[in-house]
Amino acid sequence: MKFRLNIVKYFVVLSLLSSVSAFAAEPPKTTATQSCPELLRFQFPKLQDESPQNLCQYAGKTLLVVNTASYCGFTSQYEGLEALYAQYAKRGLVVLGFPSNDFSQEPGSSKQIADLCFNTYGVKFPMFAKTTVSGPRKNGFYAALEKATGKTPKWNFHKYLIAPDGRVVSSFASDVDPKNPKLVQALERLLP
Repeated sequence: MKFRLNIVKYFVVLSLLSSVSAFAAEPPKTTATQSCPELLRFQFPKLQDESPQNLCQYAGKTLLVVNTASYCGFTSQYEGLEALYAQYAKRGLVVLGFPSNDFSQEPGSSKQIADLCFNTYGVKFPMFAKTTVSGPRKNGFYAALEKATGKTPKWNFHKYLIAPDGRVVSSFASDVDPKNPKLVQALERLLP
């Protein structure tokens, strides 16, 4: 009887140990990829030093995505974009700048673009290395933005507004200034 009881205890302990080790080995239910909206699963080099930046770091934020250029009639919009970023960053807004030479108005190097952004306009919001935002060679992020809105940048300073859950809420043409009441109201509706 004693022998039988010890065998039962042995199997109970063995069973408990195997379930504990199986539980401990189970991967976590939430991974960075699962918590990042599909729209943000892209990586781009940072403008200043070309270090890779994953857009998933902005998951849960309200995003204003803008294709920029240094020699455009709308280049002064950098001031308004920086003002929006400064005003709403604490509430969760991030402006993301994507310089592009698609319209032949951004011929400079990353250093030249960064100098103009910082020294002339005081830009502190994230800027990425020069990329393609329209046409057949557009980057995957801009292809996803176009698919979500049906709109592609027709010029520099086209803006896309993305909700914290990764939904593209709206698109604004280049001539819509960052201080435009429609843009500001749409932005404020997404912020806490």
